[in-house]
Amino acid sequence: MSNTTLKKIAKVLDISISTVSRALKNHPDISVSTKQKVMELAQTLEYEPNAMAVNLRSKNTKVFGVMIPSITNNFYDSFIAAVEEEARKSGYSLMILQSGDNPEAEIENLKIYRQNRVSGLFACISQETINMAPFYKMKEAEIPIVFFDKVPDDDTFDKICLADKDAAVLAAETLLEKGKKNILAIFGNNQLSITKRRLAAFCGCIKEDKQVKLIIEHANNSQQAEEKTEHHFQPKQKPDAVFCMSDEILTGVMKSMQKMNMKLPVDTGIIALSDGSFPKLYYPEITYIETSGYKLGKLAFERMMDYIMGNTEPKELFITSRYVAGGSL
Repeated sequence: MSNTTLKKIAKVLDISISTVSRALKNHPDISVSTKQKVMELAQTLEYEPNAMAVNLRSKNTKVFGVMIPSITNNFYDSFIAAVEEEARKSGYSLMILQSGDNPEAEIENLKIYRQNRVSGLFACISQETINMAPFYKMKEAEIPIVFFDKVPDDDTFDKICLADKDAAVLAAETLLEKGKKNILAIFGNNQLSITKRRLAAFCGCIKEDKQVKLIIEHANNSQQAEEKTEHHFQPKQKPDAVFCMSDEILTGVMKSMQKMNMKLPVDTGIIALSDGSFPKLYYPEITYIETSGYKLGKLAFERMMDYIMGNTEPKELFITSRYVAGGSL
């Protein structure tokens, strides 16, 4: 009878509700015999305290918010899995909301998190987010925020990132080692810090080889990546390699490859920055630089608990990348 109330226990024992409550909390003002009677009856009736009410009184709901652009993205799915694993071990649960890459939906989500008094928030900002005031409102409500993946430039927040520069350089070096001379590189939204870091590092490395022709494009989604790939694969202009900044871009590029009947790695080569799942869906498997959402989730949770324990000085932490050979180069 998990819905047994304090009122019912009080009625059976003919004592006040406040006495029952204090007895269950082992209050020193309550006699040992009364405590024993209350405890025994509560156990018999399978009494469970209202966890939400208890947590609200203690200002710790034991619930973390997780805000992501889309739950269907495999990278974020991996991130959530890692955070949920660690949260369960520590007695926390998750409230997961999607922004749909819409700043207005993002603001509404933040309001929901504040109303539910979450113990902390893991947030990946939308591609269009410019105004950070709603996030400052969370800080004012004493709700710690750990940004991940797509993070703001603001150094007053905690940020857990992939080693974007290292990953991009590793991809560029791989292309140069393979002797690629005509490279199409497709990056994400050019307003995002993650794109800026990867773009600068990739271009900086490629441009060291003066013989390489580098074509830079930006795509906000897989459809744009598909269209821009087809645009550059004309009869007299076929890149000998394509760099994909993300899994979303990779799916668009691969769709265009299939439509054009391009064979990898004979007709062109492909390398991507990826969580690792999408490259395995293709044959040959795509060569990629691992950018793990799962590892990112583990580190983000570690930082959140560190903050809750009192280490509130903002930190920017990074997950290292590794090269995974496929058959696409």
